Amino acid sequence: MIKVGKWIAKHKILIILIGIVLLIPAYLGMVATRINYDVLSYLPDTLETVKGQDIMVDQFGMGAFSMIVVEDMDLKDVAALKEKVEAVDHVKKVLWYDSVMDLSVPVEMLPKELREAFFNGNATMMIALFDNTTSSETSMDAVTEIRKIATKECFVSGMTGIVTDIKQIALKEMPIYVVIASCLSLVVLLLAMDSLVVPVLFLLCIGVAVLYNLGSNVFLGQISYITQALTAVLQLGVTMDYSIFLLNSYEENKKRFEGDKERAMAHAINATFKSVIGSSITTVAGFIALCFMTFALGRDMGIVMAKGVVIGVLCCVTLLPALVLTFDGAIEKTTHRKLIPSLDKASEFITKHYKIWLIIFLVMLFPAIYGNNHLKNYYNIDKSLPETLDSNVANAKLQETFNMNNVHMALLKKGMTSKEKTEMLNQIKDVDGVKWALGMDSFVGAAFPDTMIPSDLKKMLESDEYEMEFICSEYKTATDEVNNQIDEIQKIVKGYSPESMVIGEAPLTKDLQDVTDVDLKTVNTISILAIFIIIMVVFKSISLPFILVAVIEFAIFVNMSVPFYQGKEVVFVASIVIGCIQLGATVDYEVLSDVPSTYSDPEMTKELAGYASEIEPGIIGKTNYMVTPSDDFAFISEHVPTTYFMIDAKVDGCPVQHHNPGVLFNEDALPYGAAVHATCAFNWLNKQGE
Repeated sequence: MIKVGKWIAKHKILIILIGIVLLIPAYLGMVATRINYDVLSYLPDTLETVKGQDIMVDQFGMGAFSMIVVEDMDLKDVAALKEKVEAVDHVKKVLWYDSVMDLSVPVEMLPKELREAFFNGNATMMIALFDNTTSSETSMDAVTEIRKIATKECFVSGMTGIVTDIKQIALKEMPIYVVIASCLSLVVLLLAMDSLVVPVLFLLCIGVAVLYNLGSNVFLGQISYITQALTAVLQLGVTMDYSIFLLNSYEENKKRFEGDKERAMAHAINATFKSVIGSSITTVAGFIALCFMTFALGRDMGIVMAKGVVIGVLCCVTLLPALVLTFDGAIEKTTHRKLIPSLDKASEFITKHYKIWLIIFLVMLFPAIYGNNHLKNYYNIDKSLPETLDSNVANAKLQETFNMNNVHMALLKKGMTSKEKTEMLNQIKDVDGVKWALGMDSFVGAAFPDTMIPSDLKKMLESDEYEMEFICSEYKTATDEVNNQIDEIQKIVKGYSPESMVIGEAPLTKDLQDVTDVDLKTVNTISILAIFIIIMVVFKSISLPFILVAVIEFAIFVNMSVPFYQGKEVVFVASIVIGCIQLGATVDYEVLSDVPSTYSDPEMTKELAGYASEIEPGIIGKTNYMVTPSDDFAFISEHVPTTYFMIDAKVDGCPVQHHNPGVLFNEDALPYGAAVHATCAFNWLNKQGE
């Protein structure tokens, strides 16, 4: 890797030019990648509700719908509005009063259940049916156009409206919080680093890596808006450590190879790559675990995030070194003292009082586990959206005016008699929370023959294999009440026709809950096992993976228990993603080092401490002093038994630590150091010769 590092250092300008040129296809790829704003579309194709959605599109030519509530408007004006809505591209049909009767027929002549479904006081409701799926660009464009047509007295509700608002919010706010995250990172780096230029180079390099990652998503076809929103911030946070490590290694090697910056960078690249490769694998493993979810959003996020880490590492050992070498003069000119004080005293306090921290850990363990296990997730997608959004205002109006929150659809397999369908609808109406249930017969009345049903209405609600019926629910999506209601309706429908099914937003969300509950356990298990194995291989230890994983899992429990004790719920994606990300990312701090831990062999330490005590009673002070002492000695301790002694040569009042030109040593300690070396060596060699 040193040869590669030397080539990169030598051709730094070429590397920068290549990096700039690659931004062009990256940008084009980012623009060409479709963003999916409907999380329900990531459910497995094997689910009956998902199959039902496909049947809707393939056999009925429709995949989504919106309820349009109109207040204080004459029927003729409503009819005119309906015509305008039907003229909007990709609106297949608008279902309303005049779909079955002429406007000259009084509303009171409508069948009771139909009248109660479409009218309430001075308000009426239309159902706009779209020819594509909920999250398709055409359906969202249609909703946007309908909103332009609608007056202040009109409210467009439904899942497509929610997805449209999510898209608009994401497009508007995502650049804002990416800029905020970048600015906060810049502030932290300016405080932590000793140069004004370095933070800019770090953010520039990571920004390029983020763009490469987003551009390469074109090969996936599409990504979720959640994935897009998280990518930049997570990649910024996760890969920043690698940049800091490279710079620190470069500064150390500049002292080692004074006057030869290219050689120093080559060795820094080599050291960084060897260290970061083990660290990044653990992070990638955490993200790859998401790919084992049956809910395809996990695979979407896992691939993009893992790819982002790999791209981040490559940019860290190619583009960043080239930038640092090119602007090294500016870096040195803008050097200043670090503004964040040394944390040596804090780390010394922690290691000195480690038993206290173990007690705190044990005290917090049970509350953390309890809070984590009892934290509730919410699956209602619009719950976290502002109440002032058009979709939320319309949904609230729908509930207020018509006391309805959901519309389920029953796809009835052909072969049922009219009597069976009527009996089935009557049973469904008796289910708790069902406001009304409409089949084809409902539009003309059960007493009328099928020939009385308008042909265009019949064509819309009937295919060669299925017949569609609508069921209105008073219950909100993702609640226990609506889930129990769906189970009851499914039981009734399946009792009459096993091949029939109940579909819609609420049934899909119910499946989302069931699927992600299983996925959460699967992902956590896989991520823990994968990272456990990686740590075991990297550190060549059985016990250490248990300790590291246990500590990080404890941190995850604490993190997830905070909202529980605050009395809050979290969106379901958070519970799945946070565990993998926090486990994979924070384990970096254990793995990210280019040297092993310095290890004192217990038997040898005991033996040599005995020899040293012969020099002067009480010469040995602390025997369990945990520090990070020596890089070269750490490598030696990997191969032969070693013991590391530290001689107290501190000068009271000296404000600086080791490796600083201003450090002072108490030279009176030197004879003791020489005596310890000589005595231990002499006695140990004598013992070996016996």
